[in-house]
Amino acid sequence: MSKTQKKKARSNSLCTTRKSDPKKAKRPDAGQKPARTGSKQAVLITLLQRPAGATIEEMVKATGWQQHSVRGLMSGVLKKRLQLTIDSEQEERGRVYRIAGGRS
Repeated sequence: MSKTQKKKARSNSLCTTRKSDPKKAKRPDAGQKPARTGSKQAVLITLLQRPAGATIEEMVKATGWQQHSVRGLMSGVLKKRLQLTIDSEQEERGRVYRIAGGRS
């Protein structure tokens, strides 16, 4: 076998596709597992379940997160993963967010 044939054989063996990546394993359905008590996610859910709801500023103060992180949690985790319906209204104290009727 010549040098070029060996290189081609080696490079072809390296180009195989992985069937499963342990880092990207499928997550269990998060809708079945509630947030841990006392976690920042649980704190935000509690704030949003109040009849008065919560503003972004109140959620930022409660978690110590930045505004974009709070919005990301509402969009990605609460709406998409946990399938919660979040309503928002403009009030005197600013835009107020609430969880409407719990899980859908």
